[in-house]
Amino acid sequence: MKKVIVTLVLMTTVITFAQKKNGTVYSEHPAIDLVVEFNEAFVSGDTTKLASLLTDDFKSYRGVDENLSSKGTDKARYVKNAYRWNDELDYFSIEVFPGAYYDAIEYKKDNKDDEVWVQTWDLLKGIHKETGVKFTSPTHDLVLVTKDLKIKTIIHYFNPSIFDEMLNSFSERSNGTIYINHDNINTVRKAVYAFENSDLDKAISFYSDDARFFNINDDFNTPDTKDKVKEVRQEFLDNFEIKEVEMIGYPDYLEYELDNGRSVLSWWNFHLVRKADKKEIVLPMHINDGFDEEGKITSEVLYFNRTLLEE
Repeated sequence: MKKVIVTLVLMTTVITFAQKKNGTVYSEHPAIDLVVEFNEAFVSGDTTKLASLLTDDFKSYRGVDENLSSKGTDKARYVKNAYRWNDELDYFSIEVFPGAYYDAIEYKKDNKDDEVWVQTWDLLKGIHKETGVKFTSPTHDLVLVTKDLKIKTIIHYFNPSIFDEMLNSFSERSNGTIYINHDNINTVRKAVYAFENSDLDKAISFYSDDARFFNINDDFNTPDTKDKVKEVRQEFLDNFEIKEVEMIGYPDYLEYELDNGRSVLSWWNFHLVRKADKKEIVLPMHINDGFDEEGKITSEVLYFNRTLLEE
């Protein structure tokens, strides 16, 4: 035991002696103020102001660039590209990420020019004017600031996939097929009409064992299970008489190329009588049913106004 204690003491001593400072971290610094000023000019599209804050040999880099031989973007091109953000986005903003703050790091080693690195953690937002695509991405920048308070280098880190949907939206592309007649449509009809006839066991039989059930009036984070929804629907049948279920228009079956999705969209009027007071109620309802490859319903979302049942 004594040997163990001695060993731990020696290890602690080594770790303590191995620590070495290499500068100072500031939460308030003129370099941070400069970066804040830079971001304000960037968001407003003030390219004249941006240019005045950059050194002549300025370069920017993408921190997630896979091209290791990239020479970066020079001052003229960067300023020109910066204007596009303001020009092409509505509601464009760059704000400090909630709970974060900027750091200014002044290194001692290999810093003969007394330059300062500013680290930022921001949230970028905007709506693309032409496509309506929403841009939202956490961003992190490393900004090198010179002694005379000019920005010499910026390394941007953000999610480049935020551009994918925008770029795809410039060209038309189909995403599968819409059917007016399909066996999955037949399944939805059979399930709804079985419920209309109070045949709850048959209605529930069209769903997979792990099906998830959602209701627009309830918390979408806690979907019902198959067993739970059977209880809920039995309670509904106990309280309401279904006089008729009327199909509105016709259902659509959408078979998507993207992610291999399958959905039946249907619209109904439920003609009900509340048993407690014999009040007649017409309940409009939209149902979105998702299907698996075997033709079982795996998810269902009900859209209706619950207050109509309570009035």
